[in-house]
Amino acid sequence: MTIVSAALLLFLILDPLGNIPIFLGLLRTLPPERQRKVLVRELLIALFVLMAFLWGGKYALEVMHLRQDAVSIAGGIVLFLIGIRMIFPPPEGLMGELPDGEPFIVPLAIPLIAGPSGMAAVMLMGSNEPDRLWEWSLALGIAWGATSAILLSATMIYKWLGRRVLSAVERLMGMLLVAISVQMFLDGLRSYFLATAA
Repeated sequence: MTIVSAALLLFLILDPLGNIPIFLGLLRTLPPERQRKVLVRELLIALFVLMAFLWGGKYALEVMHLRQDAVSIAGGIVLFLIGIRMIFPPPEGLMGELPDGEPFIVPLAIPLIAGPSGMAAVMLMGSNEPDRLWEWSLALGIAWGATSAILLSATMIYKWLGRRVLSAVERLMGMLLVAISVQMFLDGLRSYFLATAA
């Protein structure tokens, strides 16, 4: 996997376009200046969490005695479920009922930006090829930068594209995530069966 393909994968998982309506809904009661500060804070928290999983994922797997193929299969299942919810969103929205007031960490930073699928993806990258951690960090930085730019321009993008176009884009990204999740699941199964056969 190249840096560009890893950045694209992480960008799809972070799903900034699909998150625009949710972010606007959660931040609508705050003044515009406060909205930007909250958004920057949540984006930085999400980046810190994802970097922690990228750099510490290998050690976390060792401590919990989890094999990489198990994490790959679990990540594929979680990603599949999120992709399905993006394609067929429930009436209450992708993340269900959300609390009122100024959000802090939940649900903006976690799980909307740094969700379980993103954590699993960076953990797998870091544990499968630990010698490329700086490359994966660059890929994560690129994906996070693009996500930040889109979410910081959320109001303008929402006015420009409209709810229907954003909904169509979210469903398209959902289909791509389902395909990626199936590949993660199959890679995990192949790795498991190869290890068992050996």
